[in-house]
Amino acid sequence: MKNSMQTFVYKATDSAGKVVSGTLEASGTKDAVAMLQDMGYIPIRISPAGGHRWLNVDLSKSLSLFQRVSTKNVVTFTQDLSTLLGAGLPVDRALAILIDVADNEKFKDVIGDILKTVQGGSYLSDALGKHPRIFSTFYVNMVRAGEAGSVLESVLDRLSIFLENSQDLRDYIKSSMVYPLFLVFVGGISIIVLLTFVVPKFSIIFSDMGQAVPASARFLLGLSDVLKHYWFVILGGLGAGYYFFMRYVSTPSGRLKMDQYKMKLPVSGDFVRKVEVARFTRALGTLTESGVPILQALKLVTDIVSNQVIARSMANVYDRVKEGERLSKPLSDMGLFPPLAIQIITVGEETGKLDEMLLRVAENYEKVVRNMVRRFISLLEPTMILIMGLIVGFIVISMLMAIFSMNEMPF
Repeated sequence: MKNSMQTFVYKATDSAGKVVSGTLEASGTKDAVAMLQDMGYIPIRISPAGGHRWLNVDLSKSLSLFQRVSTKNVVTFTQDLSTLLGAGLPVDRALAILIDVADNEKFKDVIGDILKTVQGGSYLSDALGKHPRIFSTFYVNMVRAGEAGSVLESVLDRLSIFLENSQDLRDYIKSSMVYPLFLVFVGGISIIVLLTFVVPKFSIIFSDMGQAVPASARFLLGLSDVLKHYWFVILGGLGAGYYFFMRYVSTPSGRLKMDQYKMKLPVSGDFVRKVEVARFTRALGTLTESGVPILQALKLVTDIVSNQVIARSMANVYDRVKEGERLSKPLSDMGLFPPLAIQIITVGEETGKLDEMLLRVAENYEKVVRNMVRRFISLLEPTMILIMGLIVGFIVISMLMAIFSMNEMPF
């Protein structure tokens, strides 16, 4: 039916390896793939047409100095490479095609370097390992496992799903914090404007009248004077404090203490635990599903866990599993994994479906994290508005009390 037809934008490669792009009408993505294959093309990317085509200006070269390789670039690269390898293309030819397809100029150079390394006789995993800032140890070892088991395209497919889910969770948390941070910024600017421009006007009135003002107004006038005359000292102090704090946190001992402190807080501690459970189980499930042995997988997953308290506990888990214990027992003894997660992992071990159960735990706790963020934001927004209102109200009331106190002046 004509009404059900959609316009799709595609990028594909022909039998000669040349990248072609264009649009076609199809009833769905599967139909579009079939149509391209009938035309003799190997589909790379297919997406519904939309957006403002007139905005699609190629600024990549002029902006290349300001570009960085994002997780989204890596996810797209992984998906496209999996598609091309699944279509039967050799690795070097697939990489050559992806250089033409890549939108990011810096990433083009990276893929070009990977291609040269592969053409020089190295494995793809070794070529990727030359770029540790873009391809993590986890990523490289997943690819190495795929090469060893001759299932590289399926491993890349699982890897792209893992990266996409991890990025989605991070993006959800970041986007949820945008509005509260905006409230803090606007409220902070409003308070600074009141203290540096409005309150000083009252100090002139009070000094001319010679009237003793209430304590709250005196406090505000003093604070206003400090902000007005020593703002550069305050900014410098805050900047220096932030610099030294970040330096301390970047050290192993400082990061460990910071992670210990976060784990002890009543709300953030539970949140951090659930985020790490989701990340750990997603990574371990992806590795074991790809055929990586459990001991090797546990070593790799330690690099994924960002909280140092949990990461250090993983060394004990590794040793106990190496000695022959089931994974669920040392994880339970850690006291960091929720009982439900332990029970699901135990079921996976008993039924021989550990990878499947680990991924199920990951999906469950990713949903839990999203719900926690949603509830936290729903409470944070009115709390921030209330706090900002109370501060502004305190300033206004203090000034009004000082003005009303003028009525008590003897004439």
